[in-house]
This record gives sequence, structure tokens and C-alpha cells, in this order.
Amino acid sequence: MVWLALVLLPAAAAVWARARLRVVEVRGASMSPTYADGDRLLVRRGPARTGRPVVFRRPDRLGADVDWLVKRAVATAGQPVPPPFAGTLGDRVVPAGRLLVRGDNPVSVDSRHFGYVAEADVLGTPIRRLSIGVGEPRRALR
Repeated sequence: MVWLALVLLPAAAAVWARARLRVVEVRGASMSPTYADGDRLLVRRGPARTGRPVVFRRPDRLGADVDWLVKRAVATAGQPVPPPFAGTLGDRVVPAGRLLVRGDNPVSVDSRHFGYVAEADVLGTPIRRLSIGVGEPRRALR
């Protein structure tokens, strides 16, 4: 029975980690100076929180060559729309199920350009920068 536990415990831990964590690679400079092109991030699945970086599915209208983007969540559902966005979006508060994001680089393409991000499109929050790996990235970000 002990051997069974020694086999099942690591397997269960691997399944749990795979369900909760992802490794992604940053492409581009939209989050500079926080993250640089080529940085690998460990992302914990879960909702966005204001002030924290967030990884989310790329809006279709961007037409970029990556599936995921990384930006900083600046307002979540029910919070006031900040001044840089208020003129372009027309809402006073962020609607339910949505959030606003902004790149740390002033010239970043973000919610000022593509509007709200659906909370359902959020992969999670980066929790650690990993060393740059060799080979093809699992997921690429801008």
C-alpha cells in the first residue's frame, strides 16, 4: 500500500499543478519595465485584481499572432472607470463581468484601444518571473 501512495501522491500533485498553473512567455515591450521581451512567467489561474498584472485571451479585433496578452488590471466590475478611459468608453463604472487593462509601457495597446476585457477571458495572474527557457514557448504574450 505504501508504494501505491508513493505513486499516486506525485501524480495527484502534478494534476493539481497543471490545473492551477501555467508557464507563459512575454513577447514585446507593452509591460516594460515590469516584464521584458522573453521573460517567462508562472501564472496562477484565477480572477483579476485591481493593480495586478493579468493574462487574458487576446481580443479578436487585434489580429495579432499571439493568443494571450499580459497587462495590468486598472479597474474591475463595479469600480469607477478611470479618467484615461472615461472619454472613450462612456461608462461611469465598469460593467459586470468586465475589466479594464493597461500596459505599463505608455505606448501599449490596451483597453484605451480595444475596450473592456471579459472576465471569462482571464487566464490568471503572474505570480513569479522564471528564468528564460530554451525552446518553443507554451503560450506567447504581448
